[in-house]
Amino acid sequence: MLEQHHSTAGIIKATGRSLFNLKEMAYTWWSTIRSSLVGFVVGVLPGAGATIASAITYTMEKRLAGPDNRFGDGDIRGVAAPEAANNASAAGSFVPMLTLGVPGSGTTAVMMGALALYNITPGPALFTQNPQLVWGLIASFFVANFLLLLINIPLVGVFARMLQTPNWLLVPAILSVSAVGVYSVHATTFDLVLMSVFGVVGYLLRKQGVPMAPLILGFVLGDMMEQNLRRALSITDGDVGILVESPISIGLWVLSALMLVVPPLMRLRARAKAR
Repeated sequence: MLEQHHSTAGIIKATGRSLFNLKEMAYTWWSTIRSSLVGFVVGVLPGAGATIASAITYTMEKRLAGPDNRFGDGDIRGVAAPEAANNASAAGSFVPMLTLGVPGSGTTAVMMGALALYNITPGPALFTQNPQLVWGLIASFFVANFLLLLINIPLVGVFARMLQTPNWLLVPAILSVSAVGVYSVHATTFDLVLMSVFGVVGYLLRKQGVPMAPLILGFVLGDMMEQNLRRALSITDGDVGILVESPISIGLWVLSALMLVVPPLMRLRARAKAR
């Protein structure tokens, strides 16, 4: 009778552990799929890049997890979601480069410069003029994924030990690299002062709960938007009607309006339900 009791208890424990593990695996799996889709879409946006994709997906998964989430305390979704978005955005950034000739990230901008040295202009004509280059690049994505598996799985222990780096060493190193990168653009101390000021402003905004991803995206795409707006108005001699003439532009305006209106309405609806 005692042996039967121990056997039953063991089955119950094993079942409980299996259910917990399967539940966590399912959560992580769906989180990875969602984040990959979002990361690819963000990667297609010119200038957005992997940083924006990772920030957006982390915030998205944290909200979808609900108030009882363990983000910041070891929730695997907080790692899986940004990394999946990071990888997906890297592939998505090639879409505007190959189809429109617009760099989707810093990496694709460097690649466009390298292609220009060989008199190759990325754009729609690239698929007909140099199909071997385009499809060779696409095939390299599949090869790269297999190489990532072969390299990362044996070195996962080394990567995990990097997390043990103390903050007193990690933070000054990051600040030093950031300062060198900012100073190397124009070689002026004003840029360093500006970096410090915006660092303080970003810290205060973060303390108030303001998301950083839209702010960074605005800084990156703001200049490109202004340049293209001036180019469009110069072509039409200042006629702003060109901005609402085509169905595509009208659809983009509608989507932009929905992005501004829907989130506040959802927050008001959530507050009303909470009451």
